[in-house]
Amino acid sequence: MSQPSLATTFAGITSPNPFWLASAPPTNSAYQVLKAFEAGWGGAVWKTVTDSPIVNVSSRYGAVLGGKAGQVLGLNNLELISEKSVAQNCAEMAEVKQAFPERALLASLMFETESQWQEAVRRCEETAGVDGFELNFGCPHGLCERGMGSTVGQNAALCERITGWVTAVATKPVLVKLTPNVASMVPMALAVQRAGASGVSLINTLNSVVGVNLETLVPLPSVGQSSSHGGYAGPAVKPIALHHLSEVLQAEGFTLPISGIGGIGTWQDAAEFVALGATSLQIATAVMLRGFNIITPLTLGLQAYLQSKSLPHVEALRGQALPKLQPWHQLNLNHKVVAHVDATTCIACQKCVTVCDDAAYQAFALPTQKVTTGVPMGVPVVLEEACVGCNLCSYVCPVAGCITMQPVEQALPPLTWQQHPRNTAALEAS
Repeated sequence: MSQPSLATTFAGITSPNPFWLASAPPTNSAYQVLKAFEAGWGGAVWKTVTDSPIVNVSSRYGAVLGGKAGQVLGLNNLELISEKSVAQNCAEMAEVKQAFPERALLASLMFETESQWQEAVRRCEETAGVDGFELNFGCPHGLCERGMGSTVGQNAALCERITGWVTAVATKPVLVKLTPNVASMVPMALAVQRAGASGVSLINTLNSVVGVNLETLVPLPSVGQSSSHGGYAGPAVKPIALHHLSEVLQAEGFTLPISGIGGIGTWQDAAEFVALGATSLQIATAVMLRGFNIITPLTLGLQAYLQSKSLPHVEALRGQALPKLQPWHQLNLNHKVVAHVDATTCIACQKCVTVCDDAAYQAFALPTQKVTTGVPMGVPVVLEEACVGCNLCSYVCPVAGCITMQPVEQALPPLTWQQHPRNTAALEAS
């Protein structure tokens, strides 16, 4: 089998692979985007262009750190959109497009009035030669106080109106980047579809306060003696992004392609987004933490995975996991797994015993040699009749593969909550 193809077509925009730089600090200049394209990135969405006065603060980033030095689980930012003029941004985008005509280059836009939006579209098409647009309806700080960003993305009527202003004059595909700071993104996604959008980008950053300096009692990141809420991104937001991606794609009547954003940093993350239905993938935080060269393990890893599954191209993976994401009441209540401890690798730390006893179902015992012959002292034994298969013990175990969840063979047919006797009895009583 030849190497699987990563070539992607998103709403008519082609790129050699699905990995695009998201609109963020790494796409602030021709220097950066040229460097990224030389490294192998398939596309880029320029840092959001506007003609409103933009002045940034210092400091700008806060982080939730992991247990190791340099490990960032989530990144909070107070940084605003591009400080450059529309003319300067268009000139730099034109430079990039001329050097790499085969890469996807989109202009991210954020303006206030209809005439401003439409004039920016014309200038970007005529002087920058971009392949498409991404309307920024998502930033949760700074610009939303001026009636832009997430203020638009939280209002379906505004989303539809402004998208319509752009699609009325744009000759290139129009994507809309939506905010996750809503109960559901579906109304906004359907609104921009009605207005003629070619696709949706999600998610933008989450509103957040990343922490407090306990010496000064100033929230982080501190700007002198104060701070503000910011946009949260990075590995920690991936589950939220996958939720919104699947929610929108499963919404009745929604038919547009989605550019997936939020916590993508490895080829495994990328494969998960594609399997749930994303067509292209946008990355910013991982680049901010590790640089443009992460594109090599991303592309090689995704290709190797596709090859292992005998898939000829990345499109063959898209959406395969989505039908398996079902409402809770359709899950099989007769499926059962229980924990299994590998006594040969267990280090007898007993973390599993503690968490199960205090926070789960008391499904571990610490037997004596007399009770369980051949099992070393201190190695927990699973009480299968008490284990509900919650998985908690396998996550806290410090030894990889020591605790696994094993299916229990049961001669029982699938049973959903709608079919369960307790539910049917409750319905009959009501």
